[in-house]
Amino acid sequence: MDISNKKYDEMVKKASPTSPIVIDCVMAFLVGGGICCFGQFLFWLYERFGMNSKETRAMVSVTLIVIAAILTGIGIFDKIAKHAGAGTIVPITGFANSVVSPALEYKSEGFIMGTGANIFKISGPVIAYGTASSALFGLIYFIIQRVMA
Repeated sequence: MDISNKKYDEMVKKASPTSPIVIDCVMAFLVGGGICCFGQFLFWLYERFGMNSKETRAMVSVTLIVIAAILTGIGIFDKIAKHAGAGTIVPITGFANSVVSPALEYKSEGFIMGTGANIFKISGPVIAYGTASSALFGLIYFIIQRVMA
């Protein structure tokens, strides 16, 4: 079956649901902003418990990751993401979801070959390229510091 590009585009437009872009953007903004406000509340709370700034930042990140992982595990995160779109992906919660989702998907294949082998399927490239780029940046920074000294 040979279809022209124009005919194919028409078929795709007809089959694809329309998306209310303005509403999607507002929901992403509100949910993402809500997650960030919750993170700021956690920051304030941990400071009240007497943690220093460095400890507080780490605890906020860990808390948001754990909450997102738990919500993914019990199926709530995906329902929120369905309506919030990128609002759940941009903050650190999106990373937690990208680690937990494949682990849940492959848990029926066993702990080692299912969960263990697939847990970083989505987030693995992010971790790998993030680590490589940070090492490269560190090397460049080290060289610049040596030259400037």
